Order: sequence, then C-alpha cells, then structure tokens
Amino acid sequence: MTSGLVTSWWALALRGLLAIVFGVLTLVMPGLTLVALVLLFGGYAFVEGVFNALGAFRAARAGERWGLALLESLVSVAAGVVTLLMPGLTLLSLVYLVAFWSLVTGGLELAAAVRLRKEIKGEWMLALAGVASIAFGALLLLAPGVGALTIALWVGAYALVFGVTLVALGLRLRARAVGGGRPPPLRPLPGH
Repeated sequence: MTSGLVTSWWALALRGLLAIVFGVLTLVMPGLTLVALVLLFGGYAFVEGVFNALGAFRAARAGERWGLALLESLVSVAAGVVTLLMPGLTLLSLVYLVAFWSLVTGGLELAAAVRLRKEIKGEWMLALAGVASIAFGALLLLAPGVGALTIALWVGAYALVFGVTLVALGLRLRARAVGGGRPPPLRPLPGH
C-alpha cells in the first residue's frame, strides 16, 4: 500500500485539513448548537470515508492490500449516514454510552480496590478513581447537555491533533513522491 499512499498523499492531507477545520470550529465556537456539531461530524465522517475508499481502490489497482482501508471507509460512511439521518439520537446515544461506561468501570474499580485492600497499600487511589468515574457518569446522566458540550470539545481537540498528524504525513508522502524517496533539495534564491 506504500505506493498507493504516496500517490494519494493529497487525499491524506485533505482529510487532515478537514479534521483541522472541524477541530478548530469545535474549539473556537463552543456555543455552536450541538446538533450542528453532530451534523458536522456526520459530514466529516462521510467525506473521510469516501477519501479512504479512494485510497483503497488505488491500492487495489496497484496490487497492494486494500481490505482494511475499504473496511474503514465503510465504517466511516455508515457512521456519517446514521449521524446525518438521526443527529439528536446520535448525540444522546453518545452521552449515555459514555455515562454508562463510566458508571460500570467506576463500580468495577471500587470492587477491585476493596478486593486489593489487604494485598497492597494505596488501594484508596483506585477507589478514588472509581468514585470519580461514577461521579462523572452520574453528572452526564443528570446534565446530558453539559456532558455533550464537554464531549464535543474533546472531539474537537482530537480532530485537531488527528488532522495535524495527517497533514504532516501527507506532506512527507508528497516529498517522497516528488523526490523519489527523499525530500527535494533546497534551491538557492535567484541572484544569490
């Protein structure tokens, strides 16, 4: 898949730019309605899936492995379609999923702390982590709107880091495509 990635460096860079735009919008305008954020995510996931499919098809034509890229594409497109068709349900489902996950893991952390209290010192730290997880889950259930905004900000931060990473990778692949495996040499300015 290496030559497929090199020849489609622009698709990676464009995916990265889309992720950066999504991340910046999410972080800079937290007052944006959560439904709009969900729709923006749905559109991003859909477009990202399409670009992944392009990479998979190029890899297939080059005789390289393409199955995982196509699977990732299908998952992204499906997530985008579901999100675009049911934005409210998608947002609420995400908040409740995180809330219940936090409650369950917190309970398990507390149980582990009780079980370990005779075997180790400092088990109270695990118990404290369990209490924090339970409190976080309970707060999400009590105020899903605030929880959704918090999750949106974390998604924005993730998208920004993910986007910068993809752009950097795309530019490195471009340098390889242009320079035959190494960055192009620096040329002196005219007149120097």
